[in-house]
Amino acid sequence: APSAAQVQPQAPAGMCSMGNSTSRLYSALAKTLSSGAVSQHQDCLEQADSARLDPIDPKDLLEECQIVLQKRPPRFQRDFVDLKKNAVSSHRPIRVMQWNILAQALGEGKDNFVQCPMEALKWEERKCLILEEILAYKPDILCLQEVDHYFDTFEPLLSRLGYQCTFFPKPWSPCLDVEQNNGPDGCALFFLKDRFELINSANIRLTAMKLKTNQVAIAQTLKCHETGRLFCIAVTHLKARTGWERFRSAQGCDLLQNLKNITQGAKIPLIVCGDFNAEPTEEVYREFSNSSLNLNSAYKLLSPDGQSEPPYTTWKIRPSGECRHTLDYIWYSQHALNVNSALGLLTEEQIGPNRLPSFNYPSDHLSLVCDFSFNQDPDRLL
Repeated sequence: APSAAQVQPQAPAGMCSMGNSTSRLYSALAKTLSSGAVSQHQDCLEQADSARLDPIDPKDLLEECQIVLQKRPPRFQRDFVDLKKNAVSSHRPIRVMQWNILAQALGEGKDNFVQCPMEALKWEERKCLILEEILAYKPDILCLQEVDHYFDTFEPLLSRLGYQCTFFPKPWSPCLDVEQNNGPDGCALFFLKDRFELINSANIRLTAMKLKTNQVAIAQTLKCHETGRLFCIAVTHLKARTGWERFRSAQGCDLLQNLKNITQGAKIPLIVCGDFNAEPTEEVYREFSNSSLNLNSAYKLLSPDGQSEPPYTTWKIRPSGECRHTLDYIWYSQHALNVNSALGLLTEEQIGPNRLPSFNYPSDHLSLVCDFSFNQDPDRLL
């Protein structure tokens, strides 16, 4: 296959300059910069099939993103906090990233971030900020919500970075109400094929009070090549807004029941990533905390006593005022998995007075990243 350096397509109209040098990855990134509707992307996807076989070096893609972002402030420094407690792991940790990346149609059309300039939300650049964050932390498994550019951006690029990709859109996505949308948003799950084998995959449409809802989850059972151990990874995005607490609680119960079946009642270790749209005071949080699956929330381990969630995972300003909430979580089977480290959150000073999203940060939610290892005693009882 010809290398990307030999392919130099014309830049789509409105695409930002990539600098004067001919880039090896110009074609890879250029193909994903057009922001028309999904139907317009079918040609692009078909053309990309041969290119998709050609792997992308993540360093090259990161460099490409940085060229696009050269007029923006640099990415914030966030450090990993070591949580190992002297436990020695016999295998490479499994890095899991959870992130609501903010659907483009909602960011531009519905979310009313009154302090965020529209210029900061331009997809051509915001997309590169999202990719830069993913490339910086190099997750083995990536769980995203509010993905409305899956087919034209994330699947073509991440598949060439070695990820197996799955997408499950919401049945009635609010993105479809926005003019010039890019199709529905949904949950997406990506894992590195050289580290894991897919054993089974379930797309789950969540129910509440026996009714099918607009919220979804993906649950996949993976086998770790290095250890031979099985585990289940799930991603979800529960119903938003105040007043829907009982609805979220019902969705959480349905998801837990599905996960109990998939993990054979916690025989298979479990990691659940999601934007739960629920503070730790809500019923759905208690359901996950008290479930027979023996789950703990990884980010509690950053608190001095290991019992408190972070003060916020989302911070934005809407016409109704400032919203600072903890809504995003990485739950894990505490009997079978250890959390080796977790990525610290942005400080209030880093976030700045206009809050998120911004020229510095592409979403209104912070990414969460944890390194997990298997407990050395797999037969330990719950």
